[in-house]
Amino acid sequence: MRKRVAILSAFTSNIIYNFLIAFGVIIGASLFAGIGALINDHPPLKCMFEIASSIKIWAVAVALGGTFSTFEILEKGLFRGEIRSIVKQAVYVVVAVIGANAGYGFIRLIQKCGESMLK
Repeated sequence: MRKRVAILSAFTSNIIYNFLIAFGVIIGASLFAGIGALINDHPPLKCMFEIASSIKIWAVAVALGGTFSTFEILEKGLFRGEIRSIVKQAVYVVVAVIGANAGYGFIRLIQKCGESMLK
């Protein structure tokens, strides 16, 4: 029997990385903010939700690896006519936003479950 190895393209790999990095930034920051809220005797669910909603744009920036490289690629695509690079960057940005919103939705779900358990 031959082993089949599926190798993802660099584009597909970057899409997966961008989604999960943005998702992880939201989840990780919210969880650690919740721990900090517990230590400081503040409501952890409220703190987690506030942090998750306020850092979404930063999660996208982290997932893209900083904003300047994205702008450089977009500039190269616009002024040198490389439409493919513009489309790739647009997909990366959209996927990072989806990842950040998925993380935000997950934290919101945790908040809703916590509120329903308290009632």
